Amino acid sequence: MNFTTPLSAVPRIGPVFQKRLKKLGITTVRDLLFYFPRTYEDLSKITPIAEIKEGTFYCIAGEILEISEERTFKKRMHLTHAIVRDDTGTIKALWFNQPYLPQTLRKGERMYLAGRVVRDAKGIYLSNPIYEKFAEGEMNLIHTGRIIPVYPETRGISSRWLRSIIRIILQGLTEKIEDAIPEKITQEERFLPLQTALKQIHFPDTLENIEKAKKRFSFEELFFISLFVLTERKKIASVKAVPIPFDEQLMKKFTSSLPFQLTDAQKKAAWHILKDLEKPRPMNRLLQGDVGSGKTVVATMASLAVTKKGYQAVFMAPTEILAQQHFKTVGQLLAPFKITAGLLTGKADRFISPKLPNDYIEISRKKLLEKALKGDIDILIGTHALIQKEVRFGKLALVIVDEQHRFGVKQRAQLLRHAQLIPHLLSMTATPIPRTLALTIYGDLDLTLIDELPKGRKKIETRIISPQEREQAYQFIAKEVKQGHQVFVICPRIEKSEIRNPKSETPNKKNGWSETKAVKEEYEKLSKEIFPNLRIAMLHGKMAQKEKEEIMRKFKFGKIDILVSTSVVEVGVDIPNASVMMIEGADRFGLAQLHQFRGRVGRSDQQSHCFLFTESSSRTVAERLRALVRLESGFELAEKDLHMRGPGDFNGVKQWGIPDFAMQQLSNVALVEKAREAAKNILEKDIALHTYPLLKKRVEELREKLHLE
Repeated sequence: MNFTTPLSAVPRIGPVFQKRLKKLGITTVRDLLFYFPRTYEDLSKITPIAEIKEGTFYCIAGEILEISEERTFKKRMHLTHAIVRDDTGTIKALWFNQPYLPQTLRKGERMYLAGRVVRDAKGIYLSNPIYEKFAEGEMNLIHTGRIIPVYPETRGISSRWLRSIIRIILQGLTEKIEDAIPEKITQEERFLPLQTALKQIHFPDTLENIEKAKKRFSFEELFFISLFVLTERKKIASVKAVPIPFDEQLMKKFTSSLPFQLTDAQKKAAWHILKDLEKPRPMNRLLQGDVGSGKTVVATMASLAVTKKGYQAVFMAPTEILAQQHFKTVGQLLAPFKITAGLLTGKADRFISPKLPNDYIEISRKKLLEKALKGDIDILIGTHALIQKEVRFGKLALVIVDEQHRFGVKQRAQLLRHAQLIPHLLSMTATPIPRTLALTIYGDLDLTLIDELPKGRKKIETRIISPQEREQAYQFIAKEVKQGHQVFVICPRIEKSEIRNPKSETPNKKNGWSETKAVKEEYEKLSKEIFPNLRIAMLHGKMAQKEKEEIMRKFKFGKIDILVSTSVVEVGVDIPNASVMMIEGADRFGLAQLHQFRGRVGRSDQQSHCFLFTESSSRTVAERLRALVRLESGFELAEKDLHMRGPGDFNGVKQWGIPDFAMQQLSNVALVEKAREAAKNILEKDIALHTYPLLKKRVEELREKLHLE
């Protein structure tokens, strides 16, 4: 066997398992060997039976004295009992619903058993222990008596099965595996050789070796990502774009037409972008700005610069609600400049002409697309419907995407179809990106930061609300509504569901289950019991688009007092009159997401409040929520979230398919910079990676995975 061997050639992996593994993206020996453990259990210590105590996980070695089975008709459960003896005593083992065990485990056999010791009316016993036969020999143990790997599991694929198969593969590797990381780097960094690292990550001899293997593979992931983003950056620099000359008078006219003053940070960001647009190569810039910092105005300036030179701009939003909002905002901001704008989503097609600067007309999709192709629409705003095959442009020069950073050269080329020039890209995000993520995941983008909020904004008062303080919070909300303000209520789910607490041995509604607040349930409760005299509405992703639009319109114009919603309002929804953000189940959201919710209020000069409701008693949860109370800056919160929860919760990170332990290293500045430096050094000598075919192949695989090409 070698890395490219298909799983169909591996013993004990039949068609059924091949199909299950394929769903996980595993089709070759290499894929399976790089399916790394999620965690480990140290079962290397063998405890004498006489020393074991209730409530702890133990590994024992002994002989089966008795084994029997029974069927409990009351609970319809199959039980297998065994008595196990070593030199110090005996203990009972009990398995649930494993009727095949009496045929597998026989009286007189010597076994390793590992499980939690629990107590019933008859005494202590090992509950559902892992087992392994003594006869296989101590050197060949894979499930007990050693540090064992625990893998991410799915239906029909257990950790036990994966351990068995991966051991077969590791023993069957007949030739040396070629390492993609150049030998010079491996030696300089004193990394474990690839084959040794693979053995130690799956079947470690010591806890120290796990860390050595993790460090090696973490570096590898960061190294490949760095190679990828740096080659993307070079590729962008090598293609041509439409240069848009800077028009100082136009920008002065635009800023003087605004009903507010731009902040210094907005002016600086706009300057960076407008200077980028002057260049004959595509801009590739990420505009970061805290919630409410005014990114849309800056993006509108870029759109105006492009359209007044006779070219078109596209403005892509992640949701239909946000696309609608951008359509209205851009239409209002550019009304004095006789700009035509169109709206294209899955369910709505609209058009603003210079004759209707403050309104719009409904238009057929066919007509809208014809106008886009002829160049009769200056700015087309919409969702991902914009990159469908039938959407074509006559003179596209700028693509603006909101909260969608991975938008590559070929995707931009798709918008132009057969044109030779690539449009400029301005990506916007209200999710602050920590430094290490900016260096790796978003390393192909130039970063611009708006780190200043508009003048007159007051600090949002943020409080953690315990169950005992709920009534008091409701009274405060009623008072705010009476004063003419509006309220958001955010729930984690649309409908009621019960989430099992994995730490509970015997889950039930009193012990081990926690209820997640749901929009439908909370809407009923608030509208009928808590605030029967107030105007309350609900909003969630499963509602029809027209219904969602109508609810948002009513909320915007003050016809709804309280809006109960899911995270659909997380990004971009602008309701200046809203003064209270109430978040149910705040412990179920990341800090970055909570900060986004909080940013939906405090968008005027009135005092606003954010209430974090939680029933969790976890210290980690308390620490996270206290950080939100203490910190105002989204950038500080992003760094905190990165250290507390890891990078997996940041927008666009999970799609890279990085193992969890390598994800944790994305917050390790030293390792990130080391990997980036190593990638830079290689590309300086060989930009096309001709002398590194394995590296080139891995970079291409990563590109394919991210669907950028």
